[in-house]
Amino acid sequence: MTNSKLIMLDTETTGLKPQDGHRIIEIGAVVVLNREITDLHYHQFVNPQFAVEQEALAVHGISNEFLADKPLFEHVVDQFIAFIEGAELVIHNAPFDVGFINHEFEMCGKAFKLEDICQITDSLEYARKKHPGAKNNLDALCKRYNISNEHRTLHGALLDSEILAQVYLAMTGGQTKLNLQMNQEANSQGQTFNLQTLPELISIKANQAELLSHQEWLSKHESEDNPFLWNKH
Repeated sequence: MTNSKLIMLDTETTGLKPQDGHRIIEIGAVVVLNREITDLHYHQFVNPQFAVEQEALAVHGISNEFLADKPLFEHVVDQFIAFIEGAELVIHNAPFDVGFINHEFEMCGKAFKLEDICQITDSLEYARKKHPGAKNNLDALCKRYNISNEHRTLHGALLDSEILAQVYLAMTGGQTKLNLQMNQEANSQGQTFNLQTLPELISIKANQAELLSHQEWLSKHESEDNPFLWNKH
């Protein structure tokens, strides 16, 4: 982890394979600056113009009806790029999300890939090296590092990014440990650390009507015998 600015990123999709026509339906990203989780984030639902598979619906609960009035990816892609460009992206099971994002870039006519504009770190690969032979999905890592996820019953790109931020910092030494060490070294050696100036960050949230509509759908379809699952990768 060499960049002072990290962005934890997650996507939700209509299915598993972009080559089968599946598309991104939600992007969530959270900024971590100098190992501190910030309030800066990006959140966007997207109309995929492609049906959400039932298996995917059971994971994230985002329906075709909910997405019908959301913008197309091509209409938000430049804002998304402005938010992430130049940062180190931390993604759990990065090949999945990167593959989908690059597919969307290609469909928008972009001549570059995500890895051309960002450094990418796969937190799942890191976890597997740190905990070989153990389960390393986000649920398992939350339990291992005593991070609460009880209030999250479904996948959600922004929620999963927030959890990933906590998990990744815990795996790599904690949120403030490195800051304290750097400050102590700087004070003892008379050094000054200059932070990279951040571009204007864009925060796009679901409005109240969208949130209520989504919650109504969840209440209608979830039951005790068929609860939605939260089990990232």
